[in-house]
Amino acid sequence: MAVSTKPGPGGGSSGSESSWAPLALPVFRALWIAQFVSNVGTWMQTVGAQWLLLGHGATLVTLVQTASSLPVVLLALPSGVLADRFDRRRLLVVAQLAMCAVATVLAVLAFAGTLSPGPLLALTFLLGCGTALMGPAWQAIQPELVARSQLAEASALGAVNMNLARAIGPAVGGVLVAAAGAGWTFAFNAVSFLGIVIVLVLWKRPPAEPVPAAERERFLTALYAARRYVRNAPGVRRVLLRTALFIPGAAAVWSLLPLVAGRSLGLGSGGYGLLLAAVGVGAVSGAFLLPRMRRLLGANGTLVAGAAVFAVVLAVLATVHVTWVVALALLPAGLAWIGVLSTLSAATQTRLPGWVRARGLAVYLLVFQGGQALAAPLWGGLAQWLGLSTALLIAALLLLLAAASVPRWPLYDATRIDPTPSDHWPTPPLVYEPGPADGPVLVSVVYRVAAADRAAFTAAMADVARSRRRTGALTWGLYEDGNEPGRFIENYLVASWAEHLAQHHTRLTETDRRFETTARALVLPGTEPEVTHAFDVTANARDAVA
Repeated sequence: MAVSTKPGPGGGSSGSESSWAPLALPVFRALWIAQFVSNVGTWMQTVGAQWLLLGHGATLVTLVQTASSLPVVLLALPSGVLADRFDRRRLLVVAQLAMCAVATVLAVLAFAGTLSPGPLLALTFLLGCGTALMGPAWQAIQPELVARSQLAEASALGAVNMNLARAIGPAVGGVLVAAAGAGWTFAFNAVSFLGIVIVLVLWKRPPAEPVPAAERERFLTALYAARRYVRNAPGVRRVLLRTALFIPGAAAVWSLLPLVAGRSLGLGSGGYGLLLAAVGVGAVSGAFLLPRMRRLLGANGTLVAGAAVFAVVLAVLATVHVTWVVALALLPAGLAWIGVLSTLSAATQTRLPGWVRARGLAVYLLVFQGGQALAAPLWGGLAQWLGLSTALLIAALLLLLAAASVPRWPLYDATRIDPTPSDHWPTPPLVYEPGPADGPVLVSVVYRVAAADRAAFTAAMADVARSRRRTGALTWGLYEDGNEPGRFIENYLVASWAEHLAQHHTRLTETDRRFETTARALVLPGTEPEVTHAFDVTANARDAVA
């Protein structure tokens, strides 16, 4: 039976405030359930892997998280390029099947009794590579599944999914490790990937608009375009900053909780699973509160509250050695985690246009997972050097500093950003047809502005400059004619004709249109901006000689 992706009347937004509204959409619901089963398997395997390493020292235990997260640091951007250049559904299917194969090898080695720390961490790293490959594509298909107005709810449901799995998977994994051995957790994880494959294969995904061959980006060009876009998108950069300030301190919970369970509380694998379950229960129950939290606190208030709550939880873990008190303290940690992550993820998705969405999300995942990967061994080393309690208190202090920094560096107002594509530039009128690789191309636009509007015009053109650079400009400048005051010349250089055509047809957004409209409203009445396109003849001459 095929799975439909129709969002329903009004583009999928019912106008409901419910956090669960996206689950009414069949394909989102089917993928959510399949992802939940897969996440349960992942958490079961994490418990099995960490428990196998518990007798080998704190650093090796925390390296399980590093092995899972480090591939994102290495592969996030290439994965984002692949997700923007190729069919995202096929990419997800390949990643799931590859992860299934790696988990199967883990299970076979565990059953054979030959799974030592080295192969365990190496295979966990390969699983992390699969996660890195699918991460940007998975995030990028969310706007295809739900309306833009429901992205925050969809993101929150993704966090609920992970935390509900955290509530069930570790507990089941702990019991399974104690009863039958870690091999069964790896075996379940291998099978759990197949559900997502089945749903993706059955999904009736509408065919994407084909990108003309002349506008297709090469791999390295696409990588550079992602860096250029993020560098010139203040809203996206601010989300990345907030992520980088929150994640390292919060990662201490996931890195050091096995040590809290084993050393501080004297619990076995089942007890550790129950502590993780407490975090998951808090996150799931917190999903009911998220719409109210967003209305009362706003996005920035949610970030402040989330970091502060996490700091208090870490302080409790450092100073309290009573199991039921620690378990109760972990409940609000789940709420804080889902509140912060859903806020940051939705903020990233709503600020990125489709042409660079997977690459932009890859940068976000790079910061998110990279922060965990780099912080995990740091917390393990500090726990070994200074003691577990001291490491937890240092992490709490970092989170308090992160909370205090929100008023200084808040998320920007999302209402100013509309990533809807806008094909508002006319086709360039040229006397000959350049080839896709011809260039660099110098685009010049002449404006005539009244003397009284000169300051306002130059201020408005600052936003236009970021728009040009985001969408392809290598250099940009605004000049005023020395012989004719009020005659402004905008020059920007684009690497090739294909890049400039992409600006015309696929890269501009409604936000870019608004910036241009604001600037052009200040042009003298009765005049129109004059646009010319010039090609680097010295580069062509060099090519001819070569």
